[in-house]
Amino acid sequence: MAHTYCDIAPGHEWHGPYHDAEYGFPLTDDAALFERLVLEINQAGLSWLTILRKREAFRRAYDGFDLEIVAAYRARDRRRLLADAGIVRNRLKVDAAIANAGKMLELRDAHGSFAAWLDAHHPRSKDEWVRLFKRTFHFTGGEIVGEFLMSIGYLPGAHASTCPVYHRIALLGPAWMRTVDGAQSPARAGEPRIESPQAAARRPESPQAAKRRPESPHATKRRPESPLATKRRPESP
Repeated sequence: MAHTYCDIAPGHEWHGPYHDAEYGFPLTDDAALFERLVLEINQAGLSWLTILRKREAFRRAYDGFDLEIVAAYRARDRRRLLADAGIVRNRLKVDAAIANAGKMLELRDAHGSFAAWLDAHHPRSKDEWVRLFKRTFHFTGGEIVGEFLMSIGYLPGAHASTCPVYHRIALLGPAWMRTVDGAQSPARAGEPRIESPQAAARRPESPQAAKRRPESPHATKRRPESPLATKRRPESP
Protein backbone atom coordinates (compact mmCIF):
# COMPACT_ATOMS: atom_id res chain seq x y z
CA MET A 1 0.00 0.00 0.00
CA ALA A 2 1.39 3.39 -1.02
CA HIS A 3 1.84 6.06 1.62
CA THR A 4 1.60 9.83 1.23
CA TYR A 5 3.55 12.53 3.03
CA CYS A 6 0.48 13.01 5.22
CA ASP A 7 0.72 9.38 6.32
CA ILE A 8 4.38 9.33 7.31
CA ALA A 9 5.36 12.90 8.24
CA PRO A 10 3.23 13.42 11.41
CA GLY A 11 5.25 12.59 14.50
CA HIS A 12 8.59 12.69 12.69
CA GLU A 13 11.18 14.89 14.40
CA TRP A 14 11.79 17.07 11.33
CA HIS A 15 9.05 16.34 8.81
CA GLY A 16 6.25 16.47 11.40
CA PRO A 17 6.45 20.18 12.31
CA TYR A 18 6.90 21.18 8.67
CA HIS A 19 3.93 19.08 7.56
CA ASP A 20 1.68 20.23 10.40
CA ALA A 21 2.38 23.97 10.41
CA GLU A 22 4.04 25.07 7.16
CA TYR A 23 3.60 22.83 4.13
CA GLY A 24 0.80 24.19 1.95
CA PHE A 25 0.01 27.14 4.24
CA PRO A 26 -0.30 30.54 2.52
CA LEU A 27 2.72 32.83 2.87
CA THR A 28 2.76 36.58 2.24
CA ASP A 29 5.95 37.78 3.93
CA ASP A 30 8.69 38.40 1.36
CA ALA A 31 11.51 37.11 3.58
CA ALA A 32 9.57 33.89 4.28
CA LEU A 33 8.82 33.44 0.59
CA PHE A 34 12.46 34.02 -0.30
CA GLU A 35 13.55 31.50 2.32
CA ARG A 36 11.18 28.87 0.93
CA LEU A 37 12.41 29.40 -2.63
CA VAL A 38 16.06 29.20 -1.54
CA LEU A 39 15.39 25.99 0.40
CA GLU A 40 13.56 24.42 -2.56
CA ILE A 41 16.44 25.33 -4.88
CA ASN A 42 18.98 23.87 -2.48
CA GLN A 43 16.99 20.66 -2.12
CA ALA A 44 17.60 19.78 -5.78
CA GLY A 45 19.54 16.52 -5.82
CA LEU A 46 19.27 16.09 -2.05
CA SER A 47 16.61 14.96 0.42
CA TRP A 48 14.16 17.36 2.01
CA LEU A 49 15.23 15.98 5.38
CA THR A 50 18.75 17.25 4.73
CA ILE A 51 17.39 20.74 4.03
CA LEU A 52 15.18 20.79 7.13
CA ARG A 53 18.17 19.83 9.28
CA LYS A 54 20.24 22.65 7.75
CA ARG A 55 17.48 25.25 7.90
CA GLU A 56 18.75 27.25 10.87
CA ALA A 57 22.23 27.30 9.35
CA PHE A 58 20.73 28.66 6.13
CA ARG A 59 19.00 31.43 8.08
CA ARG A 60 22.25 32.44 9.75
CA ALA A 61 24.26 32.23 6.54
CA TYR A 62 21.77 34.30 4.52
CA ASP A 63 21.16 37.00 7.15
CA GLY A 64 17.63 35.90 7.96
CA PHE A 65 16.80 35.96 4.23
CA ASP A 66 16.66 39.75 4.22
CA LEU A 67 16.25 40.57 0.52
CA GLU A 68 18.20 43.81 0.56
CA ILE A 69 21.14 42.32 2.43
CA VAL A 70 21.36 39.18 0.27
CA ALA A 71 20.96 41.12 -2.98
CA ALA A 72 23.99 43.21 -1.96
CA TYR A 73 26.26 40.16 -1.43
CA ARG A 74 29.55 40.37 -3.27
CA ALA A 75 32.55 38.07 -3.85
CA ARG A 76 33.50 37.98 -0.17
CA ASP A 77 30.02 36.79 0.79
CA ARG A 78 30.07 34.13 -1.92
CA ARG A 79 33.34 32.80 -0.56
CA ARG A 80 31.89 32.79 2.96
CA LEU A 81 28.82 30.83 1.85
CA LEU A 82 30.85 28.32 -0.13
CA ALA A 83 33.01 27.70 2.95
CA ASP A 84 30.03 27.22 5.29
CA ALA A 85 29.65 23.50 6.04
CA GLY A 86 26.27 24.14 7.65
CA ILE A 87 24.57 24.83 4.32
CA VAL A 88 24.70 23.34 0.82
CA ARG A 89 27.96 24.51 -0.72
CA ASN A 90 27.06 24.67 -4.38
CA ARG A 91 28.20 27.67 -6.41
CA LEU A 92 25.23 27.64 -8.79
CA LYS A 93 22.76 27.55 -5.89
CA VAL A 94 24.56 30.32 -4.01
CA ASP A 95 24.66 32.50 -7.12
CA ALA A 96 20.96 31.80 -7.74
CA ALA A 97 20.01 32.89 -4.22
CA ILE A 98 21.81 36.21 -4.62
CA ALA A 99 20.45 36.88 -8.10
CA ASN A 100 16.92 35.91 -7.07
CA ALA A 101 17.04 38.28 -4.08
CA GLY A 102 17.78 41.12 -6.48
CA LYS A 103 14.94 40.07 -8.77
CA MET A 104 12.49 39.90 -5.89
CA LEU A 105 13.43 43.45 -4.93
CA GLU A 106 12.59 44.55 -8.47
CA LEU A 107 9.24 42.79 -8.27
CA ARG A 108 8.57 44.33 -4.87
CA ASP A 109 9.24 47.78 -6.27
CA ALA A 110 6.90 47.15 -9.20
CA HIS A 111 4.08 45.32 -7.36
CA GLY A 112 4.44 46.26 -3.71
CA SER A 113 5.59 42.79 -2.63
CA PHE A 114 6.63 39.47 -4.09
CA ALA A 115 3.35 38.00 -2.85
CA ALA A 116 1.48 40.65 -4.85
CA TRP A 117 3.43 39.63 -7.96
CA LEU A 118 2.36 36.02 -7.40
CA ASP A 119 -1.26 37.10 -6.98
CA ALA A 120 -1.05 39.17 -10.17
CA HIS A 121 -0.19 36.01 -12.12
CA HIS A 122 -2.64 33.66 -10.39
CA PRO A 123 -4.22 31.37 -11.48
CA ARG A 124 -1.90 29.44 -13.80
CA SER A 125 -1.19 25.82 -14.52
CA LYS A 126 2.05 24.35 -13.26
CA ASP A 127 3.55 24.47 -16.76
CA GLU A 128 2.64 28.14 -17.10
CA TRP A 129 4.14 28.93 -13.71
CA VAL A 130 7.34 27.09 -14.61
CA ARG A 131 7.73 29.07 -17.84
CA LEU A 132 7.16 32.32 -15.94
CA PHE A 133 9.69 31.44 -13.21
CA LYS A 134 12.30 30.35 -15.75
CA ARG A 135 11.99 33.75 -17.45
CA THR A 136 12.18 35.59 -14.15
CA PHE A 137 14.48 33.70 -11.77
CA HIS A 138 17.60 31.53 -11.71
CA PHE A 139 17.76 27.78 -11.02
CA THR A 140 14.00 27.28 -11.18
CA GLY A 141 13.15 24.05 -12.97
CA GLY A 142 9.82 22.30 -12.97
CA GLU A 143 10.19 20.31 -9.75
CA ILE A 144 11.52 23.30 -7.81
CA VAL A 145 8.79 25.65 -9.02
CA GLY A 146 6.04 23.09 -8.51
CA GLU A 147 7.11 22.31 -4.95
CA PHE A 148 7.64 25.96 -4.09
CA LEU A 149 4.17 26.97 -5.26
CA MET A 150 2.50 23.93 -3.72
CA SER A 151 4.23 24.60 -0.40
CA ILE A 152 2.87 28.18 -0.25
CA GLY A 153 -0.65 27.39 -1.44
CA TYR A 154 -0.60 28.42 -5.11
CA LEU A 155 -0.82 24.88 -6.50
CA PRO A 156 -2.84 21.98 -5.04
CA GLY A 157 -1.48 18.69 -3.78
CA ALA A 158 0.37 19.43 -0.54
CA HIS A 159 -2.04 17.40 1.61
CA ALA A 160 -4.50 14.58 1.10
CA SER A 161 -8.11 15.67 1.55
CA THR A 162 -8.38 13.26 4.49
CA CYS A 163 -5.51 14.96 6.32
CA PRO A 164 -6.58 17.22 9.24
CA VAL A 165 -4.08 19.83 8.06
CA TYR A 166 -5.87 20.02 4.70
CA HIS A 167 -8.98 21.34 6.44
CA ARG A 168 -7.01 23.82 8.54
CA ILE A 169 -5.43 25.21 5.39
CA ALA A 170 -8.81 25.37 3.65
CA LEU A 171 -10.04 27.78 6.32
CA LEU A 172 -7.20 30.14 5.35
CA GLY A 173 -8.30 30.26 1.71
CA PRO A 174 -5.06 29.40 -0.14
CA ALA A 175 -4.71 30.76 -3.66
CA TRP A 176 -5.31 27.42 -5.38
CA MET A 177 -8.74 27.20 -3.76
CA ARG A 178 -9.76 30.60 -5.14
CA THR A 179 -11.04 31.39 -8.62
CA VAL A 180 -10.17 34.59 -10.43
CA ASP A 181 -13.10 36.50 -8.89
CA GLY A 182 -12.31 35.24 -5.39
CA ALA A 183 -15.15 32.70 -5.23
CA GLN A 184 -14.66 29.30 -3.63
CA SER A 185 -13.44 26.50 -5.85
CA PRO A 186 -15.24 23.13 -5.75
CA ALA A 187 -12.54 21.74 -3.44
CA ARG A 188 -13.06 24.63 -1.01
CA ALA A 189 -16.78 24.01 -1.05
CA GLY A 190 -16.18 20.48 0.20
CA GLU A 191 -16.02 18.35 -2.94
CA PRO A 192 -13.31 15.68 -3.19
CA ARG A 193 -9.94 16.94 -4.29
CA ILE A 194 -8.24 15.50 -7.36
CA GLU A 195 -4.60 14.89 -6.54
CA SER A 196 -2.16 16.83 -8.66
CA PRO A 197 0.22 14.94 -10.98
CA GLN A 198 3.28 16.28 -9.13
CA ALA A 199 1.96 15.01 -5.80
CA ALA A 200 1.22 11.59 -7.26
CA ALA A 201 4.68 11.45 -8.76
CA ARG A 202 6.29 12.08 -5.35
CA ARG A 203 4.20 9.53 -3.44
CA PRO A 204 6.46 6.88 -1.89
CA GLU A 205 6.22 3.57 -3.74
CA SER A 206 5.78 0.15 -2.32
CA PRO A 207 9.04 -1.72 -1.65
CA GLN A 208 8.23 -4.06 -4.56
CA ALA A 209 7.76 -1.20 -7.01
CA ALA A 210 10.82 0.61 -5.75
CA LYS A 211 12.96 -2.45 -6.44
CA ARG A 212 11.85 -2.50 -10.06
CA ARG A 213 13.23 0.91 -11.01
CA PRO A 214 15.89 3.37 -9.81
CA GLU A 215 14.50 6.27 -7.82
CA SER A 216 15.09 9.87 -8.89
CA PRO A 217 16.66 12.31 -6.36
CA HIS A 218 13.39 14.24 -6.12
CA ALA A 219 11.24 11.20 -5.40
CA THR A 220 12.48 10.96 -1.82
CA LYS A 221 11.88 14.61 -1.06
CA ARG A 222 8.96 14.17 1.30
CA ARG A 223 9.86 10.73 2.67
CA PRO A 224 11.41 10.74 6.15
CA GLU A 225 14.74 8.93 6.01
CA SER A 226 16.56 6.92 8.60
CA PRO A 227 19.68 8.56 10.04
CA LEU A 228 21.80 5.84 8.46
CA ALA A 229 20.36 6.46 5.02
CA THR A 230 21.07 10.16 5.31
CA LYS A 231 24.65 9.52 6.35
CA ARG A 232 25.20 7.36 3.31
CA ARG A 233 24.11 10.02 0.82
CA PRO A 234 27.01 12.34 -0.10
CA GLU A 235 26.11 15.97 -0.55
CA SER A 236 27.32 18.18 -3.34
CA PRO A 237 30.60 19.92 -2.49
